[in-house]
Amino acid sequence: MYQSKIAGLGSYVPENVVTNDDLSKLMDTNDAWIQERTGIKERRHIKKGDGNTTAVMGVKAAKIALERSKISKDDIDLIVFATLSPDLYFPGCGVQVQEMLDIDTCPALDVRNQCSGFIYALSVADQFIKTGMYKNVLVIGSENHSGGLDFTDRGRSVSVIFGDGAGAAVLTRSNHIGQGILSTHLHSEGKHAMELSLKGPSTLHWVPEIIAENPQGDDIPYYPYMNGQFVFKNAIERFSEVIHEGLTANGLEVKDINMLIPHQANLRISQFIQKKLDLSDDQVFNNIQKYGNTTAASIPIALTEAWEQGKIKEGDLVVLAAFGSGFTWGSAIIEW
Repeated sequence: MYQSKIAGLGSYVPENVVTNDDLSKLMDTNDAWIQERTGIKERRHIKKGDGNTTAVMGVKAAKIALERSKISKDDIDLIVFATLSPDLYFPGCGVQVQEMLDIDTCPALDVRNQCSGFIYALSVADQFIKTGMYKNVLVIGSENHSGGLDFTDRGRSVSVIFGDGAGAAVLTRSNHIGQGILSTHLHSEGKHAMELSLKGPSTLHWVPEIIAENPQGDDIPYYPYMNGQFVFKNAIERFSEVIHEGLTANGLEVKDINMLIPHQANLRISQFIQKKLDLSDDQVFNNIQKYGNTTAASIPIALTEAWEQGKIKEGDLVVLAAFGSGFTWGSAIIEW
C-alpha cells in the first residue's frame, strides 16, 4: 500500500473585507457582541461584479497549490471538490474546475459534508492514492456563503459567522512510509441533521412552493438554521473524541502534536478544545478572526497560512479536525 502526502497548498479569499461595524449597519448587532460570542472581527465576502464564484475561487486556490507542488495540472488524476455552496444545483463544481484548469478528462467528484467537507475530501483522496488507483489528486474546499445569508435582525446569529473563500491541496504518492497522511477518521450522526441545516430550495422545498407558502417572507426556509448552543455542545465533545481517536490509532499522544488546525467554526470552540487538550498557543492555529467560518474552505485556508508563516515544518505532527452539519466530524493525522 502506498502513502500519500501533501505536495502543495494554496488559498484565496475575496478582496472585499466586511467588518463587524459594517454588519452593524445592516442589523441590530455590534463589534463587541460578535467578538464575545465568536471571536470574529471581520470576514471576506464576494462583491457583485468581482468575478468570483465558489468554483472560480477554488480554481484560484488550486493554481497556487499546483505551482507550489511542482506537479503539472496535466498530471492530476482526480479532482475532489468540497462545498455546501456550489455554483449550480447540478452539475457540481468539480467538473467546472476541471474545465477551467483545462485538464483533460480526469474524473471529478463533489463532497457535500459542509464543515467536515475538507476532511472527508482529503480522506477520499488519501484512499485513492493508498490503493494505487491514482497518483496525484487535487483537493479543494470552497464556499460562497454571502449570497445566501439573511442580513436582517432575524438572521444575525448565523449571518455574522460566515465568510467566503477557498483552499486547496495537491496530494501525491510518497515512497516514504510513515511520512504524509498517517490516517483519517470519519463519523456522522444523522439524528441531529436538522439542528444545522438549510431546508430549501430542495426537492422538498422547490422555490415556487416556498414563495406560495410564504407570501410575506415569514419563516423562510432557504436561509440557514442553526441551534447554536446544541451545535457548540456537540462540537466540543466530538472534536476531542476524534482527535484522540486519530492519535491512538497511530500510537501517539496529545503531547506529540506540533500543530492542531481545527475547523474555524467559532474561536470559543477552538479555545475550549485547546484548553481541554492542554495545548499551548504555538500548538494551535486560528484565523477565524480574519475570515469567519468558511466551512469546507476553513481548514485548507488555515493550513496554508500556518505553512506560509513557517509554523509547520518537515517532521511536525499536524492534526486536522472538523465538526459540522450532518452532524459529521472527522480528523486527519499527518506527519509533515
